[in-house]
Amino acid sequence: MDGAEPERLRGGPADAVRDPELFEAFYRRHVDAVVRFVARRVDDPHTAADLTAEIFLAVLDSAHTYRPRLGSETAWLYGIARNVVSSERRRIAREAERDRRFSGRRLLEPDDIVRIEDKLDAESPGRRALAALERLPEGERAVLELIVVDQLTIPEAATALGIRQVTARVRLHRARKALRGEADSGANPGAAPKAVGTPPDTSLLYVRRGEA
Repeated sequence: MDGAEPERLRGGPADAVRDPELFEAFYRRHVDAVVRFVARRVDDPHTAADLTAEIFLAVLDSAHTYRPRLGSETAWLYGIARNVVSSERRRIAREAERDRRFSGRRLLEPDDIVRIEDKLDAESPGRRALAALERLPEGERAVLELIVVDQLTIPEAATALGIRQVTARVRLHRARKALRGEADSGANPGAAPKAVGTPPDTSLLYVRRGEA
C-alpha cells in the first residue's frame, strides 16, 4: 500500500463530504495515493488528472457506503478508483470522441503536467506488472493487482472489491498458481505454449508487504 494509513478525520468520508474544510483535508490526505493508483493504469497525464478528479467526485456520491470496520479509507478509495478506471476504459472502447478530456486539459497548469508526468514515470514498473496479468480471469487479476501492484493487504483488497476475505485468498492462490504455471511452461522448450509472448516475471507475485 502507498504508505501507512493516515489518521482518519472525525466520522470519516461521510463527515468530510458535508464540510468543505474536512473534504479539502480528506482530498489532500489521499490525493497522492490516488494519483499513483491511476498512474499505474494509464500513461497519459491528462487522462490521469481527469480520472483522479472523477474519483474524488465519486466519493461525494459514495461517502455513505464507507464502513471503518470493513477496512481502511485507502482500501475503500481504491475500490471506487477501480470502478472509475474500468468505466473509463469501457467508455474509450465505445466512443471515439474525447471532448470531455480535451476540456479538462485546459484546466491543467504546466506545473501540474510535470508533476503527473513524474508520477507516470515512477509507476511504469507497475503498468508493466499489470500488463503481465491481463490473461488472468477478471476476478483473479483484480485481487492480484491490488495486492501485488497496489500493495494492499488481503483484507483491504477484499474490502476494495466487495468480496469476502476467504474469496480473495482463493483467487490470489489461483492467480499465483496460473502465473507460475505459465512461467514454467515458457521456461520449458518442450511444453506447449499457453499464450503468445514472454512469460511474466513471477518474482512480481511476492513483492508486497510481509512477503518475499
